[in-house]
Amino acid sequence: ILVLLVCVLFLCGLEEMVLSQNGHCAGNQCFAVFKVSKDFPGAQKSCSDGELFVFTVEDAEKTLTRLLSGLGGSYWLNSNNGTVEEAAAGLQNCPSISLTTGGSPTLLWKRCSDKLDGFLCQYPLGEPCDRLPAVGGAQVRFNTVMGFEVSDSETFPPGTIAVTEKVGAEYLDSKHVCYMNTWMPAPWSCEVMQGGCEHACTSTTTSTCICPAKQTLHPNNITCTKDPCADCEQECQQEGNSYVCKCNTGYRLAADQKSCVEVNECEEEDLCTGEGEECEIIQGKAECKCKDGFVEEGGECVDVSICEMCEHMCDNPSGVYRCYCREGHRVSAKDPTKCELYCPERDCLAKCIPDPELEKKDMQQCYCPDGYIVDIRNGTAFCTDINECELETQCEHKCENLFGGFKCLCDEGFKLQNDYECVPDDVKDGSSSAPSHPKPAPAHPPAVPSYIKAGSVLGITVFLLLCAALVCVLVRNMVKRCGRFDLSSFKHPDMDIFYLQQVTTDTYKRLSFDKQFKSDLQRQ
Repeated sequence: ILVLLVCVLFLCGLEEMVLSQNGHCAGNQCFAVFKVSKDFPGAQKSCSDGELFVFTVEDAEKTLTRLLSGLGGSYWLNSNNGTVEEAAAGLQNCPSISLTTGGSPTLLWKRCSDKLDGFLCQYPLGEPCDRLPAVGGAQVRFNTVMGFEVSDSETFPPGTIAVTEKVGAEYLDSKHVCYMNTWMPAPWSCEVMQGGCEHACTSTTTSTCICPAKQTLHPNNITCTKDPCADCEQECQQEGNSYVCKCNTGYRLAADQKSCVEVNECEEEDLCTGEGEECEIIQGKAECKCKDGFVEEGGECVDVSICEMCEHMCDNPSGVYRCYCREGHRVSAKDPTKCELYCPERDCLAKCIPDPELEKKDMQQCYCPDGYIVDIRNGTAFCTDINECELETQCEHKCENLFGGFKCLCDEGFKLQNDYECVPDDVKDGSSSAPSHPKPAPAHPPAVPSYIKAGSVLGITVFLLLCAALVCVLVRNMVKRCGRFDLSSFKHPDMDIFYLQQVTTDTYKRLSFDKQFKSDLQRQ
Protein backbone atom coordinates (compact mmCIF):
# COMPACT_ATOMS: atom_id res chain seq x y z
CA ILE A 1 0.00 0.00 0.00
CA LEU A 2 2.87 2.38 0.86
CA VAL A 3 4.43 1.85 -2.54
CA LEU A 4 1.15 2.66 -4.22
CA LEU A 5 0.78 5.87 -2.19
CA VAL A 6 4.28 6.95 -3.25
CA CYS A 7 3.32 6.30 -6.85
CA VAL A 8 0.26 8.50 -6.47
CA LEU A 9 2.32 11.37 -5.06
CA PHE A 10 4.72 11.01 -7.91
CA LEU A 11 1.91 11.24 -10.46
CA CYS A 12 0.68 14.44 -8.81
CA GLY A 13 4.13 15.95 -9.35
CA LEU A 14 3.88 15.17 -13.06
CA GLU A 15 0.60 17.03 -13.63
CA GLU A 16 2.27 19.60 -15.85
CA MET A 17 4.10 17.00 -17.91
CA VAL A 18 2.84 15.45 -21.11
CA LEU A 19 3.19 11.73 -21.64
CA SER A 20 6.26 10.91 -23.58
CA GLN A 21 6.09 9.94 -27.20
CA ASN A 22 7.69 6.68 -26.20
CA GLY A 23 8.99 4.84 -23.18
CA HIS A 24 10.82 1.58 -22.71
CA CYS A 25 11.73 -0.62 -19.79
CA ALA A 26 14.39 -3.26 -19.87
CA GLY A 27 16.19 -5.10 -17.12
CA ASN A 28 16.13 -2.95 -14.04
CA GLN A 29 15.78 0.42 -15.85
CA CYS A 30 13.06 2.42 -17.57
CA PHE A 31 13.77 5.16 -20.10
CA ALA A 32 11.46 7.91 -21.29
CA VAL A 33 11.53 11.08 -23.36
CA PHE A 34 9.40 14.10 -22.32
CA LYS A 35 8.61 16.86 -24.79
CA VAL A 36 8.40 19.70 -22.26
CA SER A 37 10.47 22.85 -22.82
CA LYS A 38 12.75 23.35 -19.80
CA ASP A 39 16.30 24.47 -18.93
CA PHE A 40 18.79 21.98 -17.59
CA PRO A 41 18.05 22.42 -13.83
CA GLY A 42 14.30 22.18 -14.55
CA ALA A 43 14.80 18.99 -16.52
CA GLN A 44 16.75 17.45 -13.65
CA LYS A 45 13.98 18.33 -11.20
CA SER A 46 11.24 16.93 -13.45
CA CYS A 47 12.85 13.52 -13.58
CA SER A 48 11.87 13.29 -9.90
CA ASP A 49 12.73 9.83 -8.52
CA GLY A 50 14.83 9.18 -11.55
CA GLU A 51 17.62 11.11 -13.19
CA LEU A 52 18.48 12.55 -16.57
CA PHE A 53 19.42 9.88 -19.03
CA VAL A 54 23.08 8.97 -18.56
CA PHE A 55 24.60 8.91 -22.03
CA THR A 56 26.99 6.12 -22.80
CA VAL A 57 28.19 5.04 -26.20
CA GLU A 58 26.90 1.50 -25.77
CA ASP A 59 23.42 2.75 -24.85
CA ALA A 60 23.19 5.34 -27.59
CA GLU A 61 22.52 2.89 -30.38
CA LYS A 62 19.88 0.67 -28.82
CA THR A 63 18.15 3.08 -26.40
CA LEU A 64 18.17 6.51 -27.99
CA THR A 65 17.16 5.13 -31.35
CA ARG A 66 14.15 3.44 -29.76
CA LEU A 67 13.12 6.48 -27.66
CA LEU A 68 13.63 9.19 -30.24
CA SER A 69 12.18 7.35 -33.21
CA GLY A 70 10.31 9.81 -35.35
CA LEU A 71 11.27 12.82 -33.22
CA GLY A 72 13.40 15.87 -33.91
CA GLY A 73 14.84 18.67 -31.79
CA SER A 74 17.18 19.06 -28.83
CA TYR A 75 16.86 17.21 -25.49
CA TRP A 76 18.75 17.44 -22.22
CA LEU A 77 20.53 14.34 -20.96
CA ASN A 78 23.37 13.44 -18.64
CA SER A 79 26.95 12.41 -19.21
CA ASN A 80 29.23 10.06 -17.37
CA ASN A 81 32.36 12.26 -17.69
CA GLY A 82 31.78 14.00 -14.36
CA THR A 83 31.60 17.52 -15.74
CA VAL A 84 27.83 17.82 -15.78
CA GLU A 85 27.43 18.79 -12.14
CA GLU A 86 30.13 21.40 -12.43
CA ALA A 87 28.64 22.85 -15.56
CA ALA A 88 25.13 22.87 -14.08
CA ALA A 89 26.37 24.59 -10.93
CA GLY A 90 28.03 27.35 -12.92
CA LEU A 91 25.21 27.49 -15.44
CA GLN A 92 27.73 26.99 -18.17
CA ASN A 93 27.37 24.29 -20.84
CA CYS A 94 25.36 21.13 -20.24
CA PRO A 95 25.07 17.95 -22.35
CA SER A 96 22.21 17.51 -24.80
CA ILE A 97 21.40 15.50 -27.82
CA SER A 98 20.24 16.94 -31.10
CA LEU A 99 18.68 15.13 -34.01
CA THR A 100 16.72 15.71 -37.13
CA THR A 101 13.68 13.67 -38.03
CA GLY A 102 14.97 10.36 -39.34
CA GLY A 103 18.59 11.34 -38.64
CA SER A 104 21.14 10.06 -36.18
CA PRO A 105 21.42 11.72 -32.72
CA THR A 106 24.38 14.04 -32.10
CA LEU A 107 25.80 14.86 -28.65
CA LEU A 108 26.15 18.63 -28.10
CA TRP A 109 26.95 20.99 -25.25
CA LYS A 110 24.62 23.93 -24.76
CA ARG A 111 24.25 26.61 -22.17
CA CYS A 112 22.49 25.17 -19.14
CA SER A 113 20.11 28.15 -19.01
CA ASP A 114 18.76 27.45 -22.49
CA LYS A 115 15.34 25.85 -22.84
CA LEU A 116 15.40 22.87 -25.13
CA ASP A 117 12.52 20.90 -26.66
CA GLY A 118 12.51 18.27 -23.89
CA PHE A 119 14.60 15.92 -21.84
CA LEU A 120 15.36 12.24 -21.36
CA CYS A 121 14.94 10.44 -18.02
CA GLN A 122 15.84 7.03 -16.69
CA TYR A 123 14.36 5.27 -13.64
CA PRO A 124 15.51 2.28 -11.65
CA LEU A 125 13.10 -0.60 -11.33
CA GLY A 126 12.27 -2.16 -7.93
CA GLU A 127 10.06 -5.26 -7.75
CA PRO A 128 8.84 -4.87 -11.34
CA CYS A 129 5.95 -6.80 -12.88
CA ASP A 130 6.08 -8.94 -15.96
CA ARG A 131 3.84 -8.26 -18.94
CA LEU A 132 0.15 -8.86 -18.22
CA PRO A 133 -1.13 -11.45 -20.69
CA ALA A 134 -4.06 -10.49 -22.94
CA VAL A 135 -7.16 -12.72 -22.75
CA GLY A 136 -9.91 -13.28 -25.29
CA GLY A 137 -8.43 -11.09 -28.00
CA ALA A 138 -8.20 -8.02 -25.76
CA GLN A 139 -5.40 -5.50 -26.01
CA VAL A 140 -3.38 -4.24 -23.03
CA ARG A 141 -2.18 -0.69 -22.50
CA PHE A 142 0.43 0.11 -19.86
CA ASN A 143 0.85 3.52 -18.20
CA THR A 144 3.75 3.84 -15.82
CA VAL A 145 3.65 5.76 -12.60
CA MET A 146 6.40 7.99 -14.01
CA GLY A 147 3.95 9.37 -16.51
CA PHE A 148 4.85 7.68 -19.78
CA GLU A 149 3.25 4.89 -21.78
CA VAL A 150 5.14 1.74 -22.63
CA SER A 151 4.07 -0.93 -25.03
CA ASP A 152 6.99 -3.07 -26.14
CA SER A 153 8.54 -3.60 -22.71
CA GLU A 154 8.78 -6.90 -20.89
CA THR A 155 9.01 -5.48 -17.37
CA PHE A 156 7.05 -2.64 -15.72
CA PRO A 157 7.75 -0.54 -12.63
CA PRO A 158 5.52 -0.65 -9.51
CA GLY A 159 2.43 1.55 -9.83
CA THR A 160 2.02 0.86 -13.56
CA ILE A 161 -1.65 0.69 -14.60
CA ALA A 162 -2.55 -2.04 -17.10
CA VAL A 163 -5.88 -1.63 -18.92
CA THR A 164 -7.33 -4.43 -21.05
CA GLU A 165 -10.00 -3.70 -23.65
CA LYS A 166 -11.27 -5.02 -26.95
CA VAL A 167 -10.98 -2.98 -30.10
CA GLY A 168 -14.09 -0.80 -30.56
CA ALA A 169 -15.56 -1.81 -27.20
CA GLU A 170 -17.40 0.83 -25.20
CA TYR A 171 -16.24 -0.39 -21.80
CA LEU A 172 -12.97 -1.77 -20.39
CA ASP A 173 -12.53 -5.45 -19.73
CA SER A 174 -10.38 -4.95 -16.63
CA LYS A 175 -7.84 -2.74 -14.91
CA HIS A 176 -4.78 -3.78 -12.88
CA VAL A 177 -2.01 -2.08 -10.93
CA CYS A 178 1.54 -3.41 -10.51
CA TYR A 179 2.28 -4.01 -6.83
CA MET A 180 5.17 -6.11 -5.48
CA ASN A 181 5.71 -8.05 -8.70
CA THR A 182 1.93 -8.75 -8.93
CA TRP A 183 -0.88 -7.31 -11.03
CA MET A 184 -3.66 -6.39 -8.57
CA PRO A 185 -7.15 -6.15 -10.20
CA ALA A 186 -9.42 -3.19 -9.60
CA PRO A 187 -11.05 -2.22 -7.40
CA TRP A 188 -8.09 -2.13 -5.06
CA SER A 189 -7.71 0.03 -1.94
CA CYS A 190 -9.93 3.13 -2.20
CA GLU A 191 -7.08 5.27 -0.80
CA VAL A 192 -5.01 4.64 -3.93
CA MET A 193 -6.35 6.36 -7.05
CA GLN A 194 -9.99 5.71 -5.93
CA GLY A 195 -9.39 1.98 -6.20
CA GLY A 196 -9.18 2.29 -9.99
CA CYS A 197 -12.94 3.11 -10.10
CA GLU A 198 -14.32 5.31 -12.86
CA HIS A 199 -16.40 7.51 -10.51
CA ALA A 200 -16.06 6.78 -6.79
CA CYS A 201 -15.07 4.10 -4.36
CA THR A 202 -16.43 3.02 -0.99
CA SER A 203 -14.68 0.85 1.58
CA THR A 204 -17.26 -0.30 4.09
CA THR A 205 -16.02 -3.89 4.27
CA THR A 206 -14.23 -4.27 0.95
CA SER A 207 -13.35 -1.74 -1.67
CA THR A 208 -16.27 -1.31 -4.07
CA CYS A 209 -16.86 1.04 -6.96
CA ILE A 210 -20.06 3.09 -6.84
CA CYS A 211 -21.92 5.00 -9.54
CA PRO A 212 -23.89 8.25 -9.65
CA ALA A 213 -27.68 8.38 -9.83
CA LYS A 214 -29.38 6.62 -12.73
CA GLN A 215 -26.22 4.63 -13.50
CA THR A 216 -25.32 1.05 -12.64
CA LEU A 217 -22.01 -0.70 -12.15
CA HIS A 218 -20.76 -2.54 -15.21
CA PRO A 219 -19.87 -6.24 -14.85
CA ASN A 220 -16.18 -5.23 -14.99
CA ASN A 221 -16.81 -3.71 -11.49
CA ILE A 222 -14.98 -0.47 -12.27
CA THR A 223 -16.91 1.48 -14.88
CA CYS A 224 -20.50 2.72 -14.79
CA THR A 225 -23.20 2.22 -17.40
CA LYS A 226 -26.44 4.07 -17.92
CA ASP A 227 -29.23 2.50 -15.93
CA PRO A 228 -31.73 0.94 -18.40
CA CYS A 229 -34.47 2.50 -16.26
CA ALA A 230 -32.76 5.88 -16.02
CA ASP A 231 -35.05 7.55 -18.58
CA CYS A 232 -38.27 6.12 -17.11
CA GLU A 233 -40.26 8.87 -15.45
CA GLN A 234 -42.11 6.70 -12.94
CA GLU A 235 -41.57 2.93 -12.95
CA CYS A 236 -39.48 0.32 -14.75
CA GLN A 237 -39.91 -3.42 -15.13
CA GLN A 238 -37.75 -6.16 -16.61
CA GLU A 239 -39.34 -8.13 -19.42
CA GLY A 240 -37.09 -10.91 -20.61
CA ASN A 241 -33.65 -9.49 -21.31
CA SER A 242 -34.81 -5.90 -21.62
CA TYR A 243 -36.37 -3.23 -19.45
CA VAL A 244 -39.55 -1.27 -20.20
CA CYS A 245 -40.97 1.86 -18.61
CA LYS A 246 -44.26 1.69 -16.72
CA CYS A 247 -46.58 4.32 -15.24
CA ASN A 248 -48.47 4.57 -11.97
CA THR A 249 -52.24 4.17 -11.74
CA GLY A 250 -53.99 7.04 -13.47
CA TYR A 251 -51.14 7.59 -15.94
CA ARG A 252 -50.05 6.03 -19.22
CA LEU A 253 -46.90 6.05 -21.33
CA ALA A 254 -46.44 8.96 -23.69
CA ALA A 255 -45.33 8.59 -27.30
CA ASP A 256 -41.65 8.51 -26.24
CA GLN A 257 -42.38 5.35 -24.17
CA LYS A 258 -40.52 6.93 -21.24
CA SER A 259 -42.52 9.78 -19.78
CA CYS A 260 -46.04 9.46 -18.34
CA VAL A 261 -49.14 11.55 -19.00
CA GLU A 262 -52.14 11.77 -16.71
CA VAL A 263 -55.25 9.88 -17.82
CA ASN A 264 -58.72 11.16 -16.95
CA GLU A 265 -60.69 7.93 -17.07
CA CYS A 266 -63.87 9.80 -16.19
CA GLU A 267 -63.67 11.73 -19.48
CA GLU A 268 -62.51 8.85 -21.65
CA GLU A 269 -64.92 6.15 -20.43
CA ASP A 270 -68.48 6.13 -19.13
CA LEU A 271 -67.66 4.24 -15.96
CA CYS A 272 -70.51 5.40 -13.70
CA THR A 273 -73.85 4.55 -15.30
CA GLY A 274 -76.03 4.04 -12.22
CA GLU A 275 -78.70 6.56 -11.27
CA GLY A 276 -77.29 9.38 -9.20
CA GLU A 277 -73.66 8.32 -9.78
CA GLU A 278 -70.82 10.52 -10.97
CA CYS A 279 -67.17 9.78 -11.73
CA GLU A 280 -64.40 11.32 -9.65
CA ILE A 281 -60.59 10.99 -9.82
CA ILE A 282 -59.21 10.10 -6.38
CA GLN A 283 -55.43 9.67 -6.06
CA GLY A 284 -55.16 9.07 -9.79
CA LYS A 285 -57.88 6.41 -9.83
CA ALA A 286 -61.42 6.78 -11.17
CA GLU A 287 -64.14 6.03 -8.62
CA CYS A 288 -67.94 6.28 -8.72
CA LYS A 289 -69.48 8.53 -6.10
CA CYS A 290 -73.04 9.67 -5.38
CA LYS A 291 -74.07 13.08 -6.64
CA ASP A 292 -75.26 15.84 -4.35
CA GLY A 293 -78.76 15.00 -3.17
CA PHE A 294 -78.04 11.25 -3.26
CA VAL A 295 -76.80 8.88 -0.53
CA GLU A 296 -75.34 5.41 -0.88
CA GLU A 297 -77.58 2.65 0.40
CA GLY A 298 -76.92 -0.99 -0.36
CA GLY A 299 -74.33 -0.12 -2.99
CA GLU A 300 -76.73 2.16 -4.88
CA CYS A 301 -77.22 5.92 -4.94
CA VAL A 302 -80.67 6.87 -3.64
CA ASP A 303 -82.23 10.27 -4.29
CA VAL A 304 -82.80 12.20 -1.04
CA SER A 305 -83.09 15.68 -2.53
CA ILE A 306 -86.84 15.74 -1.90
CA CYS A 307 -86.19 15.36 1.85
CA GLU A 308 -84.78 18.88 1.97
CA MET A 309 -88.17 20.23 0.87
CA CYS A 310 -90.49 18.03 2.93
CA GLU A 311 -92.71 20.04 5.27
CA HIS A 312 -92.96 17.29 7.93
CA MET A 313 -91.01 14.05 7.45
CA CYS A 314 -89.12 12.01 4.88
CA ASP A 315 -88.66 8.26 4.73
CA ASN A 316 -87.57 5.43 2.39
CA PRO A 317 -89.71 2.36 3.12
CA SER A 318 -89.90 1.21 -0.52
CA GLY A 319 -86.50 2.20 -1.93
CA VAL A 320 -87.58 5.71 -2.93
CA TYR A 321 -87.52 8.66 -0.57
CA ARG A 322 -90.87 10.44 -0.19
CA CYS A 323 -92.43 13.05 2.02
CA TYR A 324 -94.73 11.91 4.83
CA CYS A 325 -96.99 13.85 7.16
CA ARG A 326 -97.76 13.68 10.86
CA GLU A 327 -101.04 12.33 12.21
CA GLY A 328 -104.01 14.43 11.18
CA HIS A 329 -102.34 15.49 7.96
CA ARG A 330 -101.79 14.02 4.53
CA VAL A 331 -99.54 14.81 1.56
CA SER A 332 -101.04 17.49 -0.62
CA ALA A 333 -102.20 16.34 -4.04
CA LYS A 334 -101.00 19.64 -5.49
CA ASP A 335 -97.50 19.55 -3.97
CA PRO A 336 -95.90 16.25 -2.78
CA THR A 337 -93.64 18.17 -0.38
CA LYS A 338 -96.48 19.90 1.51
CA CYS A 339 -98.88 18.60 4.14
CA GLU A 340 -102.53 19.54 4.58
CA LEU A 341 -105.07 18.89 7.30
CA TYR A 342 -106.93 15.61 6.86
CA CYS A 343 -110.02 14.16 8.50
CA PRO A 344 -111.09 10.62 7.50
CA GLU A 345 -114.39 10.90 9.42
CA ARG A 346 -117.49 13.08 9.59
CA ASP A 347 -116.19 14.88 12.70
CA CYS A 348 -112.61 15.52 13.80
CA LEU A 349 -111.03 17.79 16.36
CA ALA A 350 -110.07 21.10 14.81
CA LYS A 351 -106.53 22.50 14.85
CA CYS A 352 -106.74 25.64 16.99
CA ILE A 353 -104.40 28.39 18.11
CA PRO A 354 -104.85 28.86 21.87
CA ASP A 355 -106.14 32.33 22.71
CA PRO A 356 -107.73 32.82 26.20
CA GLU A 357 -109.48 36.04 25.15
CA LEU A 358 -111.31 34.33 22.31
CA GLU A 359 -112.12 31.28 24.41
CA LYS A 360 -113.90 33.49 26.98
CA LYS A 361 -116.24 34.60 24.22
CA ASP A 362 -116.83 30.98 23.21
CA MET A 363 -114.73 31.63 20.10
CA GLN A 364 -111.51 30.08 18.89
CA GLN A 365 -109.13 30.61 15.98
CA CYS A 366 -109.32 27.14 14.46
CA TYR A 367 -108.60 25.51 11.12
CA CYS A 368 -110.25 22.64 9.30
CA PRO A 369 -109.47 20.69 6.12
CA ASP A 370 -111.11 21.74 2.89
CA GLY A 371 -114.70 20.52 2.81
CA TYR A 372 -115.14 20.89 6.59
CA ILE A 373 -116.57 23.66 8.77
CA VAL A 374 -115.71 24.60 12.35
CA ASP A 375 -118.42 23.64 14.86
CA ILE A 376 -117.89 24.52 18.53
CA ARG A 377 -119.66 22.20 20.93
CA ASN A 378 -119.41 22.75 24.66
CA GLY A 379 -116.26 24.80 24.19
CA THR A 380 -114.60 22.21 21.95
CA ALA A 381 -113.96 22.96 18.28
CA PHE A 382 -114.75 20.21 15.81
CA CYS A 383 -114.35 20.00 12.06
CA THR A 384 -117.65 18.78 10.59
CA ASP A 385 -117.96 17.58 7.03
CA ILE A 386 -119.91 19.83 4.67
CA ASN A 387 -122.48 17.97 2.60
CA GLU A 388 -121.87 19.63 -0.74
CA CYS A 389 -124.71 17.65 -2.27
CA GLU A 390 -127.19 19.65 -0.13
CA LEU A 391 -125.96 22.94 -1.55
CA GLU A 392 -126.52 24.24 -5.05
CA THR A 393 -126.63 21.80 -7.89
CA GLN A 394 -123.13 20.31 -8.15
CA CYS A 395 -123.79 17.54 -10.65
CA GLU A 396 -126.02 17.12 -13.65
CA HIS A 397 -127.52 13.80 -12.51
CA LYS A 398 -126.51 12.48 -9.10
CA CYS A 399 -124.24 13.68 -6.26
CA GLU A 400 -122.52 11.53 -3.63
CA ASN A 401 -121.11 13.21 -0.54
CA LEU A 402 -117.61 12.26 0.62
CA PHE A 403 -115.63 13.24 3.71
CA GLY A 404 -114.10 16.55 2.68
CA GLY A 405 -115.65 16.54 -0.80
CA PHE A 406 -118.14 14.94 -3.18
CA LYS A 407 -118.31 13.12 -6.47
CA CYS A 408 -120.79 13.14 -9.35
CA LEU A 409 -122.57 10.11 -10.75
CA CYS A 410 -124.57 9.63 -13.93
CA ASP A 411 -127.76 7.75 -14.74
CA GLU A 412 -127.64 4.55 -16.71
CA GLY A 413 -126.74 5.13 -20.34
CA PHE A 414 -124.60 8.17 -19.52
CA LYS A 415 -121.00 8.66 -18.61
CA LEU A 416 -119.24 11.32 -16.54
CA GLN A 417 -117.28 14.04 -18.31
CA ASN A 418 -115.40 17.04 -16.84
CA ASP A 419 -116.10 15.71 -13.31
CA TYR A 420 -119.79 16.91 -13.27
CA GLU A 421 -121.29 16.58 -16.76
CA CYS A 422 -123.17 13.54 -17.94
CA VAL A 423 -123.20 12.72 -21.65
CA PRO A 424 -124.65 9.75 -23.53
CA ASP A 425 -122.34 6.77 -23.82
CA ASP A 426 -122.15 7.18 -27.62
CA VAL A 427 -120.77 10.74 -27.38
CA LYS A 428 -117.02 11.07 -27.52
CA ASP A 429 -115.19 12.87 -24.76
CA GLY A 430 -114.89 16.59 -25.39
CA SER A 431 -117.62 16.65 -28.09
CA SER A 432 -120.41 17.75 -25.77
CA SER A 433 -121.70 21.25 -26.35
CA ALA A 434 -123.03 21.57 -22.79
CA PRO A 435 -122.13 24.80 -20.94
CA SER A 436 -119.13 24.83 -18.63
CA HIS A 437 -121.41 25.08 -15.56
CA PRO A 438 -124.89 23.54 -15.21
CA LYS A 439 -127.62 26.22 -15.48
CA PRO A 440 -131.45 26.01 -15.67
CA ALA A 441 -132.84 26.38 -19.17
CA PRO A 442 -133.78 30.04 -19.89
CA ALA A 443 -137.44 31.00 -20.42
CA HIS A 444 -138.21 31.36 -24.08
CA PRO A 445 -140.42 34.49 -25.03
CA PRO A 446 -143.75 33.66 -26.81
CA ALA A 447 -143.85 34.13 -30.53
CA VAL A 448 -145.91 37.17 -31.88
CA PRO A 449 -149.13 36.02 -33.61
CA SER A 450 -149.30 36.71 -37.33
CA TYR A 451 -152.63 38.59 -37.15
CA ILE A 452 -151.24 41.62 -35.21
CA LYS A 453 -151.47 44.58 -37.58
CA ALA A 454 -149.81 48.01 -37.75
CA GLY A 455 -152.75 49.58 -35.86
CA SER A 456 -152.07 47.46 -32.85
CA VAL A 457 -148.47 48.63 -32.78
CA LEU A 458 -149.63 52.28 -32.92
CA GLY A 459 -152.02 51.75 -30.00
CA ILE A 460 -149.26 50.28 -27.88
CA THR A 461 -147.06 53.30 -28.63
CA VAL A 462 -149.72 55.78 -27.47
CA PHE A 463 -150.20 53.82 -24.25
CA LEU A 464 -146.51 54.00 -23.45
CA LEU A 465 -146.49 57.81 -23.94
CA LEU A 466 -149.42 58.29 -21.50
CA CYS A 467 -147.61 56.19 -18.89
CA ALA A 468 -144.50 58.37 -19.21
CA ALA A 469 -146.53 61.56 -18.64
CA LEU A 470 -148.14 60.09 -15.50
CA VAL A 471 -144.72 59.24 -14.08
CA CYS A 472 -143.54 62.86 -14.57
CA VAL A 473 -146.55 64.23 -12.61
CA LEU A 474 -145.89 61.91 -9.72
CA VAL A 475 -142.22 62.90 -9.53
CA ARG A 476 -143.13 66.61 -9.46
CA ASN A 477 -145.52 66.17 -6.50
CA MET A 478 -142.90 64.28 -4.53
CA VAL A 479 -140.33 67.05 -5.02
CA LYS A 480 -142.72 69.63 -3.59
CA ARG A 481 -143.36 67.56 -0.43
CA CYS A 482 -139.64 66.95 0.32
CA GLY A 483 -139.41 70.11 2.46
CA ARG A 484 -142.01 68.82 4.91
CA PHE A 485 -140.79 65.17 4.99
CA ASP A 486 -139.96 64.03 8.56
CA LEU A 487 -137.55 61.09 9.19
CA SER A 488 -139.02 60.33 12.58
CA SER A 489 -138.49 56.63 12.23
CA PHE A 490 -134.71 57.11 12.30
CA LYS A 491 -135.00 59.03 15.59
CA HIS A 492 -136.75 56.23 17.48
CA PRO A 493 -134.82 55.49 20.69
CA ASP A 494 -135.48 51.74 20.46
CA MET A 495 -133.61 51.17 17.24
CA ASP A 496 -132.79 47.47 16.66
CA ILE A 497 -129.06 46.45 16.71
CA PHE A 498 -127.96 43.29 14.91
CA TYR A 499 -124.98 41.14 15.96
CA LEU A 500 -123.03 38.36 14.23
CA GLN A 501 -124.09 35.02 15.61
CA GLN A 502 -122.14 31.73 15.83
CA VAL A 503 -123.53 29.27 13.24
CA THR A 504 -124.12 25.78 14.57
CA THR A 505 -124.55 22.58 12.68
CA ASP A 506 -128.38 22.63 13.14
CA THR A 507 -128.57 26.23 11.93
CA TYR A 508 -126.39 25.36 8.93
CA LYS A 509 -128.72 22.45 8.05
CA ARG A 510 -131.86 24.60 8.41
CA LEU A 511 -130.44 27.33 6.21
CA SER A 512 -129.29 24.78 3.65
CA PHE A 513 -132.81 23.18 3.62
CA ASP A 514 -134.58 26.54 3.21
CA LYS A 515 -132.24 27.49 0.39
CA GLN A 516 -132.83 24.20 -1.36
CA PHE A 517 -136.64 24.53 -0.91
CA LYS A 518 -136.72 28.01 -2.41
CA SER A 519 -134.58 26.84 -5.32
CA ASP A 520 -137.04 24.02 -6.06
CA LEU A 521 -139.99 26.48 -6.04
CA GLN A 522 -138.26 28.74 -8.53
CA ARG A 523 -137.65 25.80 -10.89
CA GLN A 524 -141.38 24.90 -10.77
